[in-house]
Amino acid sequence: MKTISLSYSADLNWTASLAEQLDGKIEKNNIISCESISTGDRFFMNIQKGVVVYYHNTITHVDIRMIQKNNTDDYIAVYYILSDQYSKYLSNDFSFDIGRWRYNFLIVDSKVESTYYIKAGTKTLALALFIKKSVMQSFAKNNRCWFSDLDKMLNPPENLIIRLDRMSNESIQEINDLRKLKVGGLVFELYLKAAVELLFSNYLKKVSTKRTIIETDDSDFANIVAAKLFLINNIEEHFPSIKSISNIANMSESKFQHLFKKITGTTVNNYFMHNKLIRAKELLEENELTVSEISDRLHFTNSSHFASTFKKHFGILPKQFIKQL
Repeated sequence: MKTISLSYSADLNWTASLAEQLDGKIEKNNIISCESISTGDRFFMNIQKGVVVYYHNTITHVDIRMIQKNNTDDYIAVYYILSDQYSKYLSNDFSFDIGRWRYNFLIVDSKVESTYYIKAGTKTLALALFIKKSVMQSFAKNNRCWFSDLDKMLNPPENLIIRLDRMSNESIQEINDLRKLKVGGLVFELYLKAAVELLFSNYLKKVSTKRTIIETDDSDFANIVAAKLFLINNIEEHFPSIKSISNIANMSESKFQHLFKKITGTTVNNYFMHNKLIRAKELLEENELTVSEISDRLHFTNSSHFASTFKKHFGILPKQFIKQL
């Protein structure tokens, strides 16, 4: 197992240490890892003074233990983590599974010491933001999303994970869109900066509504995750009945629909349609099928229904979207 010890900060002082421990080097804003450890992109950038973003889209080739013990306590770390396997996150006496279908969003005070275990073969798409507390305070005020718990975020009474949550579908899509761009260069940097501002602004607005993390029985949560996976794996088919999906979740229809909305923030039907439209967008970007063929493949009623639904969701007709590619 490869052990990497880091002290992050809201500047770029940590990048050289990470590159060295990956037996790699830094080229411009990219950390190039030794290929026997990991492959893929590791890109870092100053968004503004006191705000740093670290984007990585990588495949890990060895088991890795990431130990984080910071030398400063003046920033907040915000993690958006999409990985195809669960990775283990440990802090104090707590242990969490982190991954695309589990917890995938964390806000952590820089006082927190933590360990993150990543299995060999894990594919990870992630954004990490390191934000000075003073900058976060100004950002919240300027965007009119001040809320009572912000003081607790900026001055936590003890070493703690401030928030452990799940990303919205919109946040996941925003990060997935970054993956389609060539890393480095002005275009990528502009998209990355815009994505960071949108993601964090949306998050602050969400928590300003005082929405709390949903607590559910572990087995219920696992069953909802299983139902979500079933929907994603069958995204090109007709919408299955609520009865059939609730059977997969081993729940009554009413309990399933109630918990699904609590956990995901949306209904089963809306979740399915949102992801079907994301799939449609991907097929359009591949530019191998016509609009009519995509409509048929995804089992829309007809091309007109597909076009109107796509426009309602993305604000543009499929044919117009193709012309912009």
